[in-house]
Amino acid sequence: MLRFFGFGLLFGFFLTRAGATDGDAIVGMFLLDDLHLAGVMGVAIGVAAVGLRVLRRAGLVEAVAPKPMKPGLVVGGLLFGAGWALTGTCPGTGLAQLGEGRLLALFTVGGMLLGTALYGRLGAGIERRLAARRTRAALDL
Repeated sequence: MLRFFGFGLLFGFFLTRAGATDGDAIVGMFLLDDLHLAGVMGVAIGVAAVGLRVLRRAGLVEAVAPKPMKPGLVVGGLLFGAGWALTGTCPGTGLAQLGEGRLLALFTVGGMLLGTALYGRLGAGIERRLAARRTRAALDL
C-alpha cells in the first residue's frame, strides 16, 4: 500500500512540475494556444506504452483486454468532459492541486467522490435501463 502511495506522490510531483495543475495551461491546451501539456500527455502515453510492453514481455503483466462498449459510456464521457471544462482539471490534476494546497481543488475532488458514490449507488440501474431502451430501439427497426 505504501508503494502505491509513493507512486501517487511521484505522479503528482511530475504533474505539478509539468504545469498540468495550472488552470491557465489547461485552458491554453484546449484553445490550442499552448500545446506543451498535449506534448506532456503524448510523452506519458509513449512511456506507458513502452513500459507495458516491457512488463508484458517479461511476464510481469498480462495483456490488457479491451473493455466492452456500454450505453452509459457516452453519457459518462460527456459528464467527465463537462466537469473538466467547469473545473479546469481532471481527476489526477485535481488530486495534485489538493496536494499543492489549492482550496478550489476541494470542490473538484469532492465532486469526483460524490459522482463516484452516485454511480456506485445508481449506475447498475441506469445501465440496465439504457440497455433495455437500446434493445427496444433495435427491435423497432
